[in-house]
Amino acid sequence: MNRTVSVVLWVGVSLLAGYLSSLFQSLSSAEWYDALQRSPFTPDDWVFPVAWTLLYILMGVAAGLLWRVRSIFTRLLNVIFVVQLALNFFWTFFFFYMQSPLLAFVDILFLDIAVLLFFAGAFVVYRPSAWLFVPYLLWLVFATYLNWYIVAYN
Repeated sequence: MNRTVSVVLWVGVSLLAGYLSSLFQSLSSAEWYDALQRSPFTPDDWVFPVAWTLLYILMGVAAGLLWRVRSIFTRLLNVIFVVQLALNFFWTFFFFYMQSPLLAFVDILFLDIAVLLFFAGAFVVYRPSAWLFVPYLLWLVFATYLNWYIVAYN
């Protein structure tokens, strides 16, 4: 599989995971979320789908580029990528569908670890993939704070 095909494939997988997780959000109660005490730093609602779409694209490009690199760690990094994508998917399920900010917070802590592991490993194996994960890592730290705030103040 050439580089372009692997990038397109992984971007598609990432966007599909994001789309499927968004279905759980749309099935949840808007009244429940609107009633939560949220951080004063919580962005407007329109920011989230825009940010996540860009992040899923960057994640997919990172995974697609890494797919072609020959290294003993590449397979492990592919597994970590899939694990973090699953944790990302389940965060929306836990938070919005189950209406459990605490369970979502536990999930996002594991997600933080998985993304850090991917970043660190990719930094050693193929730095462009690691750098493509930096916006995701930064957004995730912010999302962890937002989730913590909801747990702490509700």
